[in-house]
Amino acid sequence: MDLDLRRLRYFVTVADELSFMRAAARLYMTQPALSRQIRALEDEVEVSLFDRGPVGTTLTRAGQQLLEDARPMLAAATALVRRVRLAGREESHFTVGFMPGVIVTNIVRRFRLLVPGVIVDVLFTSFTDPVEYLLDGRVDVCFVRLPIQAKALEVVPLFPEPRIAALSTDHPLAGADTLDIEALTKFPLLQAPDDVPEWHGNAHDANFRLPRVIEESLEAVAAGLGFAVVPAGLADYYRRPDIRYIPLTGVATRVVALAYSRHRTMPEIDTFARIARAELSPAG
Repeated sequence: MDLDLRRLRYFVTVADELSFMRAAARLYMTQPALSRQIRALEDEVEVSLFDRGPVGTTLTRAGQQLLEDARPMLAAATALVRRVRLAGREESHFTVGFMPGVIVTNIVRRFRLLVPGVIVDVLFTSFTDPVEYLLDGRVDVCFVRLPIQAKALEVVPLFPEPRIAALSTDHPLAGADTLDIEALTKFPLLQAPDDVPEWHGNAHDANFRLPRVIEESLEAVAAGLGFAVVPAGLADYYRRPDIRYIPLTGVATRVVALAYSRHRTMPEIDTFARIARAELSPAG
């Protein structure tokens, strides 16, 4: 059985919106036409993917499983098209994904010298989910902070990175030279508690919207709404006068790594990984 990727994209959009009306608007199609496509997909896989009830649309168990598998499948299809188009050009291309707080200038400079026939680009990636840039083919290699959830990726650990507390300059603890995570127990954490399992304070109530990106987190910190725990490399990248970054004890470090698809055979990937290890790994 060959799944229709177009219908899979429709399905993911409905699953994201949990509304056929909003999904249809996003897809620039009518709601009846979208419903027919989803019904056709359900006939194809021979299970119901959505429960359509008076209180709204929800995913069935089968729908949840399909959503989990569909995202990487669609990203891989997008990556395939991108890479084939690039391969069709006369010149070779290689794109490096880098994230806030990790300086890659020397690595890229050395790499360019070793691959003079290759056009090397750098692309700034998301702080929260750089892996998606690899999965959909926008980059060939990407610097990431572990852990990441992607079975299809090869990961080369490079160096441990301490985590620090970001506080507003008028926070009661902003004058400390160092802080232990226990000292912050009574203050609101402006990120998912799973990000900082060592923090044992009270989670926000259900009506509080956690910041989605690092810039929103820092705005909330500066406004005095709470604190955030961030990688040390971000302190210089997001330096601002209304925030104080303080070394933090009692929390695990994060490892900065290089990631790439384990199915790629480009020799340039091995070359880049070797340079990255030599530049950033303590062992060289």
